[in-house]
Amino acid sequence: MEKVLTRNIGSENRLINLAAYEANEGYKGLRLALTELSPDDCETIVKDSKLRGRGGAGFPTGMKWSFVPKGDACTPGHKYLVCNADEMEPGTFKDRLLMERDPHQLIEGMILSAYTLGADIAYIFIRGEYILSIKRLRDAIAECYEKNYLGNNIMGSSFSLQMYVHPSAGRYICGEETALISALEGKRANPRAKPPFPQVSGLWGRPTIVNNVETLCNITHIVHRGADWFKSLGRGEDSGTKLFGVSGRVNNPGCWELPMGTPIREIIEDHAGGMQAGLKLKGFLPGGGSTDFLTSDHLDLAMDYDVIGAAGSRMGTGTMIILDDQTCPVGMVLNLIAFFAQESCGFCTPCRDGLPWTRQVLESIYNGDGKMEDLETLAYQVKYIGGIGNTHCALAPGAMEPLQSALKYFYADFERLIQGNERPLHRYGTGG
Repeated sequence: MEKVLTRNIGSENRLINLAAYEANEGYKGLRLALTELSPDDCETIVKDSKLRGRGGAGFPTGMKWSFVPKGDACTPGHKYLVCNADEMEPGTFKDRLLMERDPHQLIEGMILSAYTLGADIAYIFIRGEYILSIKRLRDAIAECYEKNYLGNNIMGSSFSLQMYVHPSAGRYICGEETALISALEGKRANPRAKPPFPQVSGLWGRPTIVNNVETLCNITHIVHRGADWFKSLGRGEDSGTKLFGVSGRVNNPGCWELPMGTPIREIIEDHAGGMQAGLKLKGFLPGGGSTDFLTSDHLDLAMDYDVIGAAGSRMGTGTMIILDDQTCPVGMVLNLIAFFAQESCGFCTPCRDGLPWTRQVLESIYNGDGKMEDLETLAYQVKYIGGIGNTHCALAPGAMEPLQSALKYFYADFERLIQGNERPLHRYGTGG
């Protein structure tokens, strides 16, 4: 399999500097675009590649870009490109790998994206805890200004771009693009009502595109090598490669670049090394903490957006969290709900008050104080807190996904705890 995103990344924690990046065809895509391709040409290539956003939603990137007003349809002023590097989805660690090891790949992808969109200012909005990523990105950006890959009249062209790294205070809600924009403006990180969409009125009321780190890294290679090449990399309907991760009690937790459409069983058994001795797989969250559980019956499904969607979950970030047979699913869901309750922006009642209520019910069940009617309460919460349109944004519905699927697949575990037939097993994330 051809490595794309990780072609410069070895097993050792080694930084790829500018010289090493250029030696392996780095910034060739940028040179090609500025000398031979118009912004419209680049947009067409990205559309034809069928690249879907790698941040979780899977929306077609080229289509998203096409909503940005151009020419006479856009009033004078700045256009913005924002990289969402606020990687706070539970179980997700793929973007950190790209930023720490190969920062120029992201920067080149951002420059190409800004050129396509007509953006003149770009921000990398990154969680403050990613200290090493912040340093390496800032150092790489400084190198680019010295080489005139950034700044005024880039490489002798008429295109200019300023780029900044913006460390955030770190809130899960900043993964929602309008909340991120509010935070970048120095405001409370509350999601905004849509429309207007950020592509038309985003950062400081100007056209803005927000893309994930992995998405922007792909742009580097798509512009350089073409749409047909990118489509050829996938094993199913979806194009390209993907950074897939596995965490939990497997033998080799980690992150690997694999073709889109790689079977789940292959990822868990061949790359993650299978389950640790004495443990069996009970279930897994296929795309981070806000996705629905799947079980061993789904191991032969391909990891692509539509296949996982048809199975009743979402591919999300593509980073799986494993549930083993010695870990209590109620405790695991409780940990997730407690996290989401803490991360709520507090704007709307179902999320602000509903998630702590759900946490309270789960704590009662987990601690042995639960009643059978609590299961009816949880079903009610899933229906109304998790209902799309009942909340201001998708945080609460996403938080309900692991709960609703746990009730579907692991209902007997809830019953046994309530009936006092067993004490809780290992609680995921607590060490005991």
